[in-house]
Amino acid sequence: MNFKKFIQNLNKPQKEAVTTSSKNILILAGAGSGKTRVLIYRIAWLLLKKKISPKSIIAVTFTNKAVNEIKNRIKKLLGYDKKEMWIGTFHGLSYRILKTYYKEANLNKYFQIISQEEQLKLIKKIMCDLNINEKKYSYRHVINYINKQKNLGIRPKDILFNNSSEHVWYKIYNSYQKFCNISGLIDFSELILRIYELWKNKPYILKNYHKKFKYLLIDEFQDTNSIQYSWIKMISNKNTNTMIVGDDDQSIYGWRGARPDNINNIVKDFSKLKIIRLEQNYRSTNYIIQAANNLISNNKSRFKKKLWTNSNNGELISVYCASNEIEEAKFVANSIKNSKKSGKNLNNFAILYRKNLQSRIIEEILFKKKLSYNIYGGISFFDRKEIKDSSAYLRLIVNRNDNYAFERIINTPSRGIGKNTLNLIKKISNKYNLTFWDSSKIILSKKLILKKTFSSLYNFIKLINHLDKKTLNIPLHIKVKKIIKGSGLWDFYYKKNEIIGNEKIDNIKEFINSTYEYNYISDKIDPIQLFLSNSILNDINRDKKNSQDSIKLMTLHSAKGLEFKEVFIIGMEEGIFPSETFINKNENIEEERRLAYVGITRAMKKLTITYSIYRNVYGKKNFQKPSRFINELPKKYLKNINISYKKCVYLKNKKINIYNNEKNNKFKIGSKINHSIFGNGFLIQKENRGNNIYLKISFKEYGIKWILSTYVNILNF
Repeated sequence: MNFKKFIQNLNKPQKEAVTTSSKNILILAGAGSGKTRVLIYRIAWLLLKKKISPKSIIAVTFTNKAVNEIKNRIKKLLGYDKKEMWIGTFHGLSYRILKTYYKEANLNKYFQIISQEEQLKLIKKIMCDLNINEKKYSYRHVINYINKQKNLGIRPKDILFNNSSEHVWYKIYNSYQKFCNISGLIDFSELILRIYELWKNKPYILKNYHKKFKYLLIDEFQDTNSIQYSWIKMISNKNTNTMIVGDDDQSIYGWRGARPDNINNIVKDFSKLKIIRLEQNYRSTNYIIQAANNLISNNKSRFKKKLWTNSNNGELISVYCASNEIEEAKFVANSIKNSKKSGKNLNNFAILYRKNLQSRIIEEILFKKKLSYNIYGGISFFDRKEIKDSSAYLRLIVNRNDNYAFERIINTPSRGIGKNTLNLIKKISNKYNLTFWDSSKIILSKKLILKKTFSSLYNFIKLINHLDKKTLNIPLHIKVKKIIKGSGLWDFYYKKNEIIGNEKIDNIKEFINSTYEYNYISDKIDPIQLFLSNSILNDINRDKKNSQDSIKLMTLHSAKGLEFKEVFIIGMEEGIFPSETFINKNENIEEERRLAYVGITRAMKKLTITYSIYRNVYGKKNFQKPSRFINELPKKYLKNINISYKKCVYLKNKKINIYNNEKNNKFKIGSKINHSIFGNGFLIQKENRGNNIYLKISFKEYGIKWILSTYVNILNF
């Protein structure tokens, strides 16, 4: 092979990284600088030029997707497969080693890895056995505590406790670990800790790996935690050639233990370390790169690097100030729709957001605009389990004949109604051609089930009837909130939620929030029926979302490692991005800024940032401040594209009630009004109710309705 030709498409720093003879190398690879290419070419260089045995190479990364990409690209580059190399994730490689040395690691031959859900169930059982109050020591905090200790290499015997609270944490961790040891169970954190202990306690085993692996390559190093760093240090000795590839500016997983300062430790712990910076970006236009550089320069704890590109300046970064989240979503959807009309494919576009719950309004508007979309790394809002469960309660209250809803929630939350009872309900239903509801009433009247189950089924029927009666003739958002809380779903997901934070409860809150659009009085259509119908229409959109040509929706965390021609980052407001959880701590703000940097550098050709002056939260208008990250972007790279920008600036400075002081004046009797569901109509009356304005509108097809003014557009006034 002609090696000059082999590396001719690499730039100078990339060539240096691939061909260097230095034993220890730190590659500081900026966004879009070709770091994976460098790692792959380095492996190819070792195999082809240096004639290194593939058995002596080990490459470590973080996801199975990354593992497969590295394997496939090496195979394509070489023209054949090198299966003798060890390429895998920290967890996958640790599992492989433990399967070989299970005895030495004090494990059962058939040890099993448990999932997070199984870990949660086990924690619940242990806390119940220990009679520990889960309200004081939440399941999520317990799991986080145990994982944190393991990531730090700390066993229960190493814990020092000075008060009763610390002693409780110790008791739970100790009992949990004893149960796992006896049962042959290993959680994900335990996998790497076991390897660390194996190598520490059995140095001859570690020595075998020192002999075996002469070349160690680590990808995405900025995502390593403490125990993973120890893993790297142990497997690498004075004879190991180590290449570390990472970017501290893209370290965005601190909440799961990642330590960006591990890059600083590398400099101290690895002798004669050569640092190579990859700063040429091959992805984005110059304006996007310069804006990203300026943003990330506000972080103090970082290795200095400055991206540059040979690409043209490109378009200025668009900043759109919306009155509210609905206008924001409509702007994004209309922008994409207009681009589609001009011939652009939908898969060129990505919409990024800080929290999953932000997808709800975007999905709704995209659906109405008939734009196909796909949730990347997640589930469509109305497809999420907690939302389907909430909808099912509403459906059954509206229609007792809804067998789907009945079956879904009869034992959610758990109320002791098992499969046998449900099968009996279905059997009677089939036999007499009855609904599940009526079949249940027959079972109760004839006492066909045991006393305990009878009581559970009776209470379920009573609950639905009670919720129906209790929520008659009240505004829809209050009705939905009372039903969800009265059904027990709220408490159920609050407790279940302990393992993953507040996401499910946040989604339920957003579900309740979505009902405000239907807060009107109508003789023709029941608001709850209309709301449910439109929710189902979102489900029907599933076929569209699976289309290959579709807009990509995802959180900013999910976007890492991806790129798109045009990117929208929505909800760039204080309290949303940066998240309100992290606003007051400098290290957290730096991570939020790194997340913004990741989002910006996903854009190849065009970047649009949007924010709103106020957002709807339980019917109240919350004023929002633009994110500090917008102010950290140089104005010379930005353009304000909305006509009402000056108005937005005025409102955010004055902090006046936009709803009453601005919009109220626009709604004049006789104005032509448009509603996304009911079409066009004329305003015949308006009323101020607290901070809200309700409009009485005469629609051509749907008659007269009262509607919250947030959800209409003025066509002429």
